[in-house]
Order: sequence, then structure tokens, then C-alpha cells
Amino acid sequence: MLRYRAWFFSFRPRIHHFHNPNPARGEGFKGSPAKPPIQIVTMNKPKQPLRTFNLSLAVAGLIIAGTAWGADPPQNVPASKVDDAALAAAGEASADWLTHGLNPYEDRYSRLDQINQGNIKQLGLAWATKIGLTQGIEATPIVADGIMYFTGMWSIVYAVDCRDGSILWAWDPGVDRAVNGGKPCCGVVNRGVALYKGRIYVGVIDGRLVSLDARTGKPVWEVVTVDQSKHYTITGAPRVVDGKVIIGNGGAEFGVRGFFSAFDWKTGKRLWRTYTVPGNPADGFENPDMEKAAKTWHGEWWTNGGGGTCWDAFAYDPELRILYVGTGNGGPWPRETRTANKGDNLYLCAILAVNPENGRILWHYQTTPGDNWDYTSVQQMILADIEWKGRPRKVIMQAPKNGFFYVLDRKTGELLAADAYSEVNWAERVDLKTGRPVETARSDYSKEAKKIKPGPFGAHNWHAMSYDPERGLVFIPAIELDFTYKVRESSKALPSFFDVDQDWILEQPEVDEEKRLGRLVAWDIKARKPRWEMWRLGPYNGGTLSTAGDLLFQGNAEGLFEAYDPDTGGRLWSYFTGLAIISPPVTYTLDGQQVVSVIAGWGGAYGKNNPPAGKSADYLQEAAIFTFRLGGKAEPPELIPNPRTKLTGPDLDFVVDMEAVERGRKHYKNNCGFCHGPVDGPAGTIPDLGTSPAEIHKLWQQIVGDGLFAAAKGMPAFGSVFTKEQIADIQHYVIQTSREEAAKAK
Repeated sequence: MLRYRAWFFSFRPRIHHFHNPNPARGEGFKGSPAKPPIQIVTMNKPKQPLRTFNLSLAVAGLIIAGTAWGADPPQNVPASKVDDAALAAAGEASADWLTHGLNPYEDRYSRLDQINQGNIKQLGLAWATKIGLTQGIEATPIVADGIMYFTGMWSIVYAVDCRDGSILWAWDPGVDRAVNGGKPCCGVVNRGVALYKGRIYVGVIDGRLVSLDARTGKPVWEVVTVDQSKHYTITGAPRVVDGKVIIGNGGAEFGVRGFFSAFDWKTGKRLWRTYTVPGNPADGFENPDMEKAAKTWHGEWWTNGGGGTCWDAFAYDPELRILYVGTGNGGPWPRETRTANKGDNLYLCAILAVNPENGRILWHYQTTPGDNWDYTSVQQMILADIEWKGRPRKVIMQAPKNGFFYVLDRKTGELLAADAYSEVNWAERVDLKTGRPVETARSDYSKEAKKIKPGPFGAHNWHAMSYDPERGLVFIPAIELDFTYKVRESSKALPSFFDVDQDWILEQPEVDEEKRLGRLVAWDIKARKPRWEMWRLGPYNGGTLSTAGDLLFQGNAEGLFEAYDPDTGGRLWSYFTGLAIISPPVTYTLDGQQVVSVIAGWGGAYGKNNPPAGKSADYLQEAAIFTFRLGGKAEPPELIPNPRTKLTGPDLDFVVDMEAVERGRKHYKNNCGFCHGPVDGPAGTIPDLGTSPAEIHKLWQQIVGDGLFAAAKGMPAFGSVFTKEQIADIQHYVIQTSREEAAKAK
């Protein structure tokens, strides 16, 4: 039986220190709090890279077999030339990957076809570069004229030469890890950057938005976008729309009010801000939208923030000039606590059509009115022009957490289709006339615990899906995890954690070893059902990429990067990286040759306390970039065996107090288990405390209470949350549970 946990630089750089730039360089500096110096890390390019290839000298037969570009092949675009016109035409005229979803429509369908079904078996490794990160890679790389830009843990930005994998520069935003290590719900991850007119834009986990020179990595301006005294974070990638840098934030579970903002690309000046949930009515409303929304809320919702944070999805239609924004879950989760168990709670879990000039809402559609289950709608939105019931329609499509696939008219917000793409028991269906889900009796957990599917990971999370317009298929990395919801006995918000009972952290269901926890779904838009499905061993798998070469690419938690037949799901090619992949791949050209890149790196919300799946769990998950070309023959990077975690409780000279164990159980489940998981041995990117050696236990009070590891590792200090006695209780619980789990394993 297998028990799953549903929750929840190897180089020597030259480091140049730069003090925070002068406020005169950008209005965003005004009022910025003191923080460590910004670091620019400039990498020395090796004279003779270990793994290189010359794209201009590709084998002729391979190239001829795959070329179908015609007279006007797509061109590479230098970073300095990426303007509004280039972004609008991205994916069509460009041979690069210039924006998050390849193009403004976010469909991740590449028109490149040199690599195709006829030659896919000749695809081989061109180069691989280890980047030494261990907390998860979720970023979509941005590529312009042979330079790749991406982010890693703690919002560090990297620029890499796509020809040989050498790191050109890296920029560390100098995040105060002691302050910000405990703020993210789901790891210190980041989903990427935006590129515009020679500038790189990145949202930093502490709430800053920063502009960097794309050539050097040096900061141009920065602005603090949130109230940093609250639990706001930024993990999503910015978008640039008509010279405006658009960014949202996260933190709904920690008592914040959601919003998204636009900033001037050149100066960092804030141009507008749009809230997604109303504040305290006594303070007045920012606009009529918020006044309208307040009528759908009840009780004193503002005391706990409300949620609705926009932490990931944006899309833009340059023809209609409409920005589309996905909004997040309610905070706290139970609507019983948040809003007296009634009301739709606008604009939670919604798709918003927004005027990019002023941020005003043009129309909205709520996928989950009165959210009760963390069913965010921040998942990727794809814009497409299709034929629907005999006439052309401009549509927007989304597969949010709630398990239904939505098709809407993107001009008007009219609902065209909503069908379950995963197993769903919280709702019978979506009524197409009203646009509302028909909830089941199981969905209400206000009086007793209920096992509901999907759980808070959703049927689909942030992992990118792709759309193949030739086939009318959307390829969804789906998740198959349920969750037992239960309103916490106390309605008072916890100081450092989610507002639902967390017994589930410690009491996970057991499943057959053959049970698969994830799927790759080929969703047929017009048929409104899957054309085919592929089960995965683990729930957290990489995003997808579709190409005109009749290929579908995806990496997975088992450390496999693969290509499939999009019509059938048949596997055409596979490469074992040994490193779990959760980020999406990209494709682009170098010197006229198509290549494919993917960054492997385990982590994120699920990966924090769960090991990767399959054979990749045997290896240390040190992130690396893999780039493939036709005829590539580079040697893969060395895989380091992952030392087996051993439950150390039985070996410790420690007398356990069973009464302390029971007190510690409650504290652990509400404050520790979300990151560290159940005390049972297998670990994700954050250590399982049951494997802590004696040296850690000797420093237990200093680590947990005083924050001994805060500055270096981001482990928060809990001295303001717990007494010394309570911290000791947690230690008793961890050691005793470690002993019990070790006994079970024998």
C-alpha cells in the first residue's frame, strides 16, 4: 500500500553588490522598506563549455526531413525589439518564445514543425545545465534570440545562452527569508518573467515588482505592490499589455484581500489597481463594481480579508483589447466562517473581462459562486476562434480547480459549455441556462466532515495546458485527489495557517500501489468529452506543449520528458531525466533549427512534502535545464542518489510524555504539517521532521521558537505563536510518531 501526502550553485560566481537604486530612477522606490542589498551575479562563461553544439552544422538529412516553413520562415527577435507588435504576433511571426503562453492567447501551440512525427526518434540531448536549486521550478522560460530567461526559488532570475547552456547572469532580489519564508502557502516558487523593450519584469515573492536590464541583469526600477506587513506573496508571471505591466498576488488563506495592478513599463508608476472582493463598507467602495459585489457578501467578511487573490492566470486579446483575469478562492475556505454560509461572494473564483486602460470590469463569469472548497479560477485561460454550432465564435476556455471545463464567448461572457473533465462529487452539473453549478448534498461540510472531490489541489492547478487548433483538443494535466473538508472547531482565524481543519495532514487515505493520482486529458472541445486519457503515477506533472509537427510534449513527476501522438496519446519518444518535471516545455529556433527545452525541478505545494513519483524518487532533485535537438548526442548530467530517509525516533535517547504527544498533535497539524507533511519518512523538498537527527533535536527550541534557520532556509520562528512548552509538545509528538511509523515499517 502506498500512502500519499495530499499537502500538503554548483559554480563559483563573481558577485557584485549594488545598494538599492536611487528613487529618482523610478517612482516605485518611494517608501520601499529597508532590505538586504540587491545582488547581481554575473557568470563567467566557460571558454570551452562541457556540452555544446553548433546549430548551424546540423545533419542535413535531419533538417530536410523536418522543414515545412515555406518561403518566409519565422524569425528570431532580439530582446530590445520585443514591443507591442512583437507580442501581438508572438508565436506567428516569431521563432522565439516571447511571452508566458507563447502568444497573447496563451494557447501554447507552436507553429514550428521541423521536429515532427517523422523524425521525433532522432531527437536527442543537445545540452543540460544544472542550476543547483532544490525548491521547485515552475517557470515557463522566455526565449528571445538565443537567450533564455527564467526564475527559480526565492524569485532569482537567470539568463542562459541557449546555444551551450552557460549562465550569462543571475539576479538575486535579496528576499528577507526570515520574514518571508512563512508567507507562501505553496513554496518559494515563481512561474516566470515578462519581456518588453529590452527589460525583464519579475514579481518577487515578498511583493515587489522589479524591472531588469535584459542584457546585464541590473535593476532599472522596483516597486512594492502589496502591504508587506500582511501575508501577500507573488509567485505568478507578469504580463505586459500596451506598455502596462500587469501583476497579481497570492495569500488568500492568510487573511488578505485580492487585487491586481498595472504599472508603467518604463518608470514603475502604478497606473491603476482593481480589487476582486469588497472591503469594509464603512470605508466606502473604490468603484461601483465593489459596491455591487458587497451585496453578495454577508457578516463581517473583511475581518479575514475575503481572498480572491489573482496569483496566476492572465490572457489578452489585442484585437478586442480586453484583458482576462482569473481570480482565486475565498479566505477563509469555509463559507460558513467567511460569509455566514450564504451569498455568491463576487468576484471569487471568476473569469473577469477587464478594460486594460483603467482596470474596470467589463463582464464576469463565476465558475464557483460562494466558493467553499478552494476552487480557484486562476488556472490558465486559452483564447481561441472556433466554429460553435455552425457559426464562428471568439471563445475563452478554462479548466479551473472545480473539475468542469468551461467554454465562454469572450466578447460577452455568455456560457457555451461546462462539462466535467474529472471525477466530481461536489456538484451534479452546471446549469447552462443559469450558469450555476447544481451542488450536491455532499458539498456542504458546515455540520460534519465530508470527503469531496476534487480537493484543494483541484482537478487542475497551475500546470499549463495547451490547445491544438487543428484537432480542437485541449491537453490538460489533471489531478485526481479528494479531500476531507471539516470546519475547524474554533471560528477564529489561526495566526499562521489555513482556516479549515487540518486533520487530513495526519490521516491520509491508503490507496493501491497501482492507483494513479494524475491524468493527461485530451479534451475535445466540440464533443465536450475526452478523446483520450493517460493515467499518471503521481498527481503533480508538467505542463503541455502542442506543435504543428503533430506532437504533444509533456514532462512528468517520474522524471520522464516525452512526446505523444496528439490524436491517440501514443508515446512516440521518451527521455529519462531522473529529475521530476512540473514546469512546461518550450520550443524555439536557433540558427534556423528547432529545439525544445524543459526545466526539471521538483517542488511546489505538493512537492513540499511529497517525494516525486517512480524512479525519479531515487535521485537528489537538483534542478537542471534540458535542451533537445535533432541528432543531439550530449551526455546527461550526473544523477546523485538520494539518501534514503530514515525515521530517527527509535534511535533518539528521549523520554516521551504521552500527554505532551496529544497536545503536540494539534499544534503540529495546524502549523507544521502543511510544509513538513505527516511524520512517516518519505520527504519532499522540505525535510520530514521524523527523520531529524539528534543534532536537530538538541536545537529544537532555537530552530522552532527563535528562528535559527530563518535567515538561511526561510524556516519561520514560531516563538510568537507558541510557548516553549508548546514547542516541546510538538517535539514529543514528532519523536513518538516517528517511533510508531518505524515500527509499522518493520
